[in-house]
Amino acid sequence: MNFRLNWTFRHRTKAVSEHPLSTEARVALFIHGCFQFGASMSGLFLNLYLWRLTEDLVINAVFNIIVYGMTPFAFAIGGWIAKKKDRMVTYRLGIALITVFFLVVIFAQEKVVTYYPWFAAFNGFALGLYWTGYLVLMYDVTEAKNRSRYLGINMIVFNSAGLAGPALSGFLISLFEGLRGYLLTFSAASLLFAVASFFSLRIKRIESHHRTYYLKYSGQMMKKNRLWVLSLLGFLVLGLFQGLMLFLPNILMFQAVGREDRVGYLAVLFALLTILTGFYISRRKGQSNIRRDLFVSSLLIIGGASFLLFDIQLWTVILFMSIYSLMAPLIINTLTSYYYRIMDGLPLRGMFRIESVVIREFFLNTGRVASMLLQVVFASDVNSPMLPIVILVAAFTQLGIVLLVKNKV
Repeated sequence: MNFRLNWTFRHRTKAVSEHPLSTEARVALFIHGCFQFGASMSGLFLNLYLWRLTEDLVINAVFNIIVYGMTPFAFAIGGWIAKKKDRMVTYRLGIALITVFFLVVIFAQEKVVTYYPWFAAFNGFALGLYWTGYLVLMYDVTEAKNRSRYLGINMIVFNSAGLAGPALSGFLISLFEGLRGYLLTFSAASLLFAVASFFSLRIKRIESHHRTYYLKYSGQMMKKNRLWVLSLLGFLVLGLFQGLMLFLPNILMFQAVGREDRVGYLAVLFALLTILTGFYISRRKGQSNIRRDLFVSSLLIIGGASFLLFDIQLWTVILFMSIYSLMAPLIINTLTSYYYRIMDGLPLRGMFRIESVVIREFFLNTGRVASMLLQVVFASDVNSPMLPIVILVAAFTQLGIVLLVKNKV
């Protein structure tokens, strides 16, 4: 009996570790975890900070439109820096600018509202540089055989770091009257970004003589590779729903519970659900049925969004966000892993990886900005009866991704 148990344990361990992650992959996960801890403390409450100052959903939407409208330009510049220097230069510059952003927020305090378009543009530029570096780094430290596993573990790390962050932020904010708790939260996040920047020094630069930036040839590449174009359109469709989910849930939760600490505790619950999905993905063997995973996940998210039609109350928001937290990571992981496999087969291969990330982000953020603009036009108030309908329609668009991908590349 013992022999049988030992054999089973060894067999399962071998199955999980037959494509182990490199040391640099583990370091990248740690750095991203530090970054996410800080981002979950500050980013979660940045929109609530604006909301407390203005109680204007349009300002929150416009702020995010500017952020994600600026991001593609930052990706293009970050890609150029990564190609001419190295992706770690872009990565560290992004972390540094995000740190500066929150330090400026601390000093500006209530004046953030007066100059919010400039703050949004700066935030979008900093985030664009960070994600350019990290997305290219994810490709570099993995290979096709272990990339899906890395993405699953990345999701676990990302959301594990996000567990304590919102709860700690909510607790700090509740200790102080007014907005002092927000400023303390932003200070702590800035320190964590500095830690992430320090550990990024452990990842080596890639020495290459191929420094040509091929972004201007993207149109020609699209004409020659229809599958790549369809996958890019998949990210555009993904953005049509994701844009709303970048800022609306926190405001809806605050409206339902009325306290920042409770918003933080709910964020912990949703992060736990996402970790479950990440654990499932990281333990999954081989390639899954891509279209089935996308279809089922999208259908369940639509079902969750339909509960908001009853009314935006605490139970409907929690139910919707619980389903979204379980299913959205599966959609994102499946589409990202699929896109990276297509990148492997593109002309120039590794020499076009940075440009591929930049172009992907352009399509994703186009979708995000479009959804935010539609929300401003049709549901400019948090109490608007059209708001649940806008969310539901945006959720329905996710079914379009199924039509744009294939099970095998």
